[in-house]
Amino acid sequence: MKLIHWFPGHMAKAMRLMEDNLRLCDAVVFVLDARAPASAYNPALERLIGQKPVLFLFNKCDLADGRSDELLSLMKENGRKAIKLNATAQNVRPLQAAMEDLVKEKAIRLKEKGSNKPIRFLIAGVPNTGKSTVINALSGSKKAQVGDKAGVTRGKQWVKCGPFELMDTPGTMPPALSDQTLARRLAYVGCINDDILEMDEIALCLIEELSEKYPAALRERYGIEGGTPLEKLERVCKTRGFLQRGGEYDYERGERALIDDFRKGKLGRVCLDSPDDLKNTGLI
Repeated sequence: MKLIHWFPGHMAKAMRLMEDNLRLCDAVVFVLDARAPASAYNPALERLIGQKPVLFLFNKCDLADGRSDELLSLMKENGRKAIKLNATAQNVRPLQAAMEDLVKEKAIRLKEKGSNKPIRFLIAGVPNTGKSTVINALSGSKKAQVGDKAGVTRGKQWVKCGPFELMDTPGTMPPALSDQTLARRLAYVGCINDDILEMDEIALCLIEELSEKYPAALRERYGIEGGTPLEKLERVCKTRGFLQRGGEYDYERGERALIDDFRKGKLGRVCLDSPDDLKNTGLI
């Protein structure tokens, strides 16, 4: 299988960008995909953030199941500030309250000094975790660019949000992709640009992981009962009518349909990461 990786220059540039942006901010909201929260995290972030307070946000929680809630609870039990959210639902009062609690000591100090300086948050995370959607929900307007694929935000921008200023940046801080299992999970949920991926390999790996963790989802959506990953992909093609002349399977359309169904939640709520993944990435 072709390895998924960031080029060294890409990683170094992202690290410098994150470090420069952090100097301007008082705190960080790190947006994670609730379906694969550990996969999107890079342990090197700890060094850059230093003592700045961090709130981990499990976004897209409407697409995640109880396994994700268990991971969230584990993080909180281990001293992390973390909440879940579906930013597209626009109910951000719990997030606002969590952000206020995160920086309450800073806010008290500024008030005692008579300062009107806004507290600045860096909204961080890998591409397509919903950072811009979070910002728009907090600000109550579409001030940040939003898209359904990685790489929509092109440059940093400040957004006023009540007593805070929020910095939206391009998908910052790529995760360490030394663990290819976690890298593939990022590909499944759309956090890595599809153009650099071997989608046939990604689709087969997704089928294999879903067969292990969520077999009922494949059975209910496509009528898959057993077989090899390739045979299961062929069943997807047959169920969806993706056949070429002569009855040959249109694998490319089947792969795209499977991945699209997964990303849109048509295979049900899922969470692919485990407590061990949280430990291995340093989140607990």
